[in-house]
Amino acid sequence: MAISKANFNSFNVTPTASKFITFNSSNNGLAADDIGGNLKLISTQTASSSASLSFTSGIDSTYKEYIFKFINIHPATDTSHFTFNFSVDGGSNYNVTKTSSAFRAYHYEDGSSGAALGYSAGSDLAQSTGYQYFNWEMSNDADSSISGTLHLFDPSNTTFVKHFIAAANNVGDGSPNYNNNQYTGGYGNTTSAIDAVDFKFNSGNIDSGVIKMYGVL
Repeated sequence: MAISKANFNSFNVTPTASKFITFNSSNNGLAADDIGGNLKLISTQTASSSASLSFTSGIDSTYKEYIFKFINIHPATDTSHFTFNFSVDGGSNYNVTKTSSAFRAYHYEDGSSGAALGYSAGSDLAQSTGYQYFNWEMSNDADSSISGTLHLFDPSNTTFVKHFIAAANNVGDGSPNYNNNQYTGGYGNTTSAIDAVDFKFNSGNIDSGVIKMYGVL
């Protein structure tokens, strides 16, 4: 007979906030546990005329995937590019060799100055230790910003290269300004564990904005 209702107290599980009832590791009982795919907020960085925002702790073998969400990042300098790089020495050097590809779509605010979808040759890297672009030239108007995500996969693995995927949307600098939507994918060509990530503009400070780092359960 199907169970339509169950009394919570009838389950032999210790109540734990924000957990789900699952089978235990021995498959012979129940337990309170996380469900795969949930996000665990690890840390938050807030910019205030900052040269860069760096995450130098919390990136380890605990999670197979880390997600960085950057929200309303505002540049101090016009026509700048928001960028990132990785470190294998706790943030002493951000110079991991990377190969990547990127494509973008753009559309001008007046609806008549142009729109296109294509490969972004100026945003890709080929065995370069330089910083990876998230976007093309940004406007630093008071209401302009960039928001998006960076996925970093299995950074503590010491067998394989380190794959990443990024997606970002920003106000592009132009006459008039335009919407720029860019997708980037690539890998850090190292078998060393990546343990730190740095974000900055290629020119000028991060005037304001927030970046949150999550682990994927």
